[in-house]
Formats: sequence, structure tokens, C-alpha cells
Amino acid sequence: MCGIVGYVGTRQVTPILIDALKRLEYRGYDSAGLAILTDKVISVCKTEGKIADLETKLPDMKGTCGIGHTRWATQGAPTTVNAHPHVSGNIAVVHNGIIENYQELYDWLKAEGYEFVSETDTEVLAHLAHKYYKGDLVRAVIEGLKKVKGSYAAAYLCSDSKTVVAARKESPLVAGAGKGENFIASDVTALLKNTRDVVYMQDFEIVQLTGEGMQFFDFDGNPVKKKTETIEWNIEAAEKSGYPHFMLKEIHEQVTSIHDTLLGRISELSGEVILGEVTLSIDEIKDLERIVIIACGTSYNAGLLGRYLFESLAGIHTDVEISSEFRYANPVLSGSTLVIAISQSGETADTIAATREAKTYGCHTLAITNVVGTTLSREVENIVYTRAGPEIGVAATKTFTSQLIALYLLSIYFARKRKKMDVDRSKRLLVSMKQLPGMIQQILNNKEFIQKQAKRFSNARDYFFLGRSLNFPIALEGALKLKEISYIHAEGYAAGELKHGPLALISKETPVVALATRSSTYDKMVNNIKEVKARSAQVIAIACADDNEIDKYVDVVIKVPIADELLYPVLTSVVVQLLAYSSADALGCPIDKPRNLAKSVTVE
Repeated sequence: MCGIVGYVGTRQVTPILIDALKRLEYRGYDSAGLAILTDKVISVCKTEGKIADLETKLPDMKGTCGIGHTRWATQGAPTTVNAHPHVSGNIAVVHNGIIENYQELYDWLKAEGYEFVSETDTEVLAHLAHKYYKGDLVRAVIEGLKKVKGSYAAAYLCSDSKTVVAARKESPLVAGAGKGENFIASDVTALLKNTRDVVYMQDFEIVQLTGEGMQFFDFDGNPVKKKTETIEWNIEAAEKSGYPHFMLKEIHEQVTSIHDTLLGRISELSGEVILGEVTLSIDEIKDLERIVIIACGTSYNAGLLGRYLFESLAGIHTDVEISSEFRYANPVLSGSTLVIAISQSGETADTIAATREAKTYGCHTLAITNVVGTTLSREVENIVYTRAGPEIGVAATKTFTSQLIALYLLSIYFARKRKKMDVDRSKRLLVSMKQLPGMIQQILNNKEFIQKQAKRFSNARDYFFLGRSLNFPIALEGALKLKEISYIHAEGYAAGELKHGPLALISKETPVVALATRSSTYDKMVNNIKEVKARSAQVIAIACADDNEIDKYVDVVIKVPIADELLYPVLTSVVVQLLAYSSADALGCPIDKPRNLAKSVTVE
């Protein structure tokens, strides 16, 4: 996620773009920049840091046409040189998305004589538009984008004319219509101060903005008729895209964040996973004797699922350690050990310290993180970015499921390199993973039913979450989410441990969430459900859509779409997130800012 804005009109453009970018800063805040057209010259100002940092550096840039950007880095560190806009000759561009065939385009454009100054994939868009520009910016953008594979929302400025051209594929883009002025932005948030009349763009559509109006085209250059809609939201609601809380918005964004984490990393045809920033050689992967995952909180729960995946798919013994404990444990590590550090922010103090400790033993290191250029990303040799975009709510949702996806990708990658998984199995699993966003949308379409059940049990003092095998980490995560934001005491357990103590706490006042999707332990899970029902507990089962037996044993069934057995944890994660959110909402809790908690723990 990055924030894009553009304006053409009669007013001075700089304050308009700055104000719009501030309203999009939730989409990215590691660097920012503007490109302004002044007397047929494009002036650019950009810097690392937030919009406020850009404001302090802005010269007196006069003009009534321009584009702006606030960045969430996905390729290239968050530096001034990597900040947008990027310029090629008489053309500037800002971009949100991922160019999958960047390297191929980079090599070709270099051979054509173009020089690259940044580490970003966006720079190829500027050079492509410049290469094809023959006086018609719309045509140049079309011809350039026809060579691009990946996702993009991009806005272009050319010194030859007072116009902004923008295009979309798989990244949001909305145009705004004013009187004698027109706008483009990643989100209506940026537009509402100036207009409520908007046009939502679809994939493979292009818009040309002038002071007189907006024209829309398809990728063949044919005009497209678009409908203007009037937005009724206020500014506060718009920042949350109409959702009452950022957490609910971010739960819904998992449809996109999982898609983006997969984008360009899987080949269904070859059954291969492509992880360009994992530099371990095939021999080093084959020689791995052990993986140690270090993490805290929600990331630790993701790591527990990773253990199942690395052991069952890649055949590598895996341990999971809490970062703060690992630091003082005198670990047994060697050159045949891979330490995987998981941190959403990349700045978690204990995880960074634990990673530094691990490096002293000469082992390999890899990070899974959501933020480019952080301390953790600089400490390790290998990295997998989750591409979830900024997460405002303190309780992690989309970053957690994106971490799970990164772990699936890594485990399949290692399994293929170690010849522990054949091509057919890999293809089937990758195809199923690509279907996850649609399956999550099906769960979200059922959120009213989940809300109803959460409200029904919201006055409970205690909750239990039970899972087995792959679903045990999700039981822990469900309990963590519930207590984080609703303040209801909740515990997650491996269901087989019921008889070893927890059963003593079960009563009719205790709701039990049983994760009972199809697996080799399904029958065992049903027996555990019967055990808690015998103690009068009320049971909410999360089960597969084709499971017609589970209804006999429980009070409530929440169904998830049928998927590969390995992938059910992603789907059950979304359900427990909705349960936690809806419980907190029913109790009137401050969901986005729960008491005593912070988004990123950067101190011990």
C-alpha cells in the first residue's frame, strides 16, 4: 500500500497535494514526494520520512498541476533516492503496486540506454512511458504498461501539457470531479475535502485529467463511459473506508494483503516458489539440520504454525522460541541451523537482540517482516516481506495471515529444493493458496452471523479456544485476540491437553471455540468437543462447509470454505479475528487502541 494523489485545476497545487497525502499517510509513511508542473518544467521534491518531513524541505513550488506520493516500501529501502516520484526525461510517475517482471524490463531498458538511479521497480514505469512518448501521454502510458506484469496504480505527469494520466490494475484508484479542477487518489479519503463526486476505476482503465474534465479509456485507447458516484462519508469515516474501526477494515483487507504477499512468488505451471531475497544456495538448504523460529506475541503464534509446515513439508527439525527467552537460553546453534526471525514492524527489540545473538553462532538468518529497511531487515542475510501494508489497529490481523502465507511459501520453497515435495503436490497447493483471497471473502460475507454469536457470548468471563495440529496455533491466536481487545479472559489449548487440567475450569458459563476443520485429527477433535459438552459448556465450532455431522455435538457452527487441509489455519484465523472484534464491539471497548498495549514493542 502506498498513497497516490494528483490534481489539475486553477488553484496552487502544492497545499492541495500535501493535505491529500496527509489523509493517505495510513497507507504508507516511510517516504514522500511531489512533482509539480511549472512553466513546462517538472519540479520534484522528495524525502525519506513522513509528510511533515517533506513539508520542512519544500521549496516554493508554484503550479496548478501535479502528482504526489506517500510510500510503503516493497522494493528498495525507504530512502530519499527511492522515494517517489521517479523521473525519466520529461515524465514523472508515482506508483503503488509490484512489478513482477521488473528485472526483465530493467535489463532491456538498460540495454536501450536508460540509466537507473534507484532500487525501486517503479522507475521502469517512468522509462517505459518516456520511451513510448511521441506527444500523446495516454498512448505512451498504454504502450508502456502493456509490457508490465504485476499490479499497479500509477499517475503520470508530462512537462509538455497540463494533464495527469493515471492507470489501474489490481491496486485501488479513484478519480474526483470538481468545478474547473479534477483529482486522482488511491482512496476517497484524499478527495473529500475538495469533492464528493467520484469515479471508481476498474482494472485496465486509464483516466486523463485536465482542468476541463476527465476522460476514461481502456487499454486499446477506446473511450469508456463511467458513472459518477456521490460519497456520503465524513472525513473520519473515510480514513477507515467507512468501517467503524481500523481493525475491521484491516480484517477485510486480508483479501488484498494475502493476494499481494503471493503476487509474483508462485508459478502454478512449474509448481515453484520464487523468493528473490532468499539467497541460501540449494546446497545450504539441503544441508539444513534445524530451523529455529524466534518471535513475540502474534508473530510467535505464526511461528508455531511454521514449525508444523517446515517439519511436515520440508523435513527439517524446527523449534519455536519466544525472543525474550531465547536471548538468555544459551542456545545450541551451528552453521547448519537457520534462524527465522518474525516481526511485523521489524523493530521488535527482543527479536532484534535475539537475532544478533544467533548470528554470533555462525548460523544462517532470515527475517519475515512487513516493513522494508527496518533494523531487523538489515541484520539478516535473507528476507521475505509480507506486503500487508500499514496496519493501524494494535491487534494484528492482516499482518498475521500474511506471515502465515510467507511461512507456507518458505516451507514449499525448502521442500522443493530438498526434493521432499513432488511437482504435482506443489502445483495443487499453490493453486489452492491462490484461491485463499476468494475464500476469505466468503467468510467476510458471513460476518453478520459471526457478529450475532459473538454478541450472544460477550458477557462471558472466560473463553477457551481448542485446536489440534495445524489449528493449535490458531487457538492460541484466537485467545490472544479476544483478551487483547475485549478484556475477556481467554486461553488457547491443544485439545488433547483438556484432561491435564483445563477441564476443571469448564462449566456452562464457559464458551468454548473448537477449531474442527477436516484433518487427520478431526475424530479426536470431535471427542474433545463431546468432553466439554459433557461438562455443560457451550461450544462454537469452526468447521468445513461440507461437515454436516458437527452440528449434532455443538451449539453453534461457523462454516469455512473447503480448502486444502494445510490451508485451513488461514481461514480459521479470519473467523477468530471476527469473533474477537465483534465481542469487543458488543462490549463497547476501544478496539483500535486497547489499554496498556502498543503496536510495536521497541523496548525490552
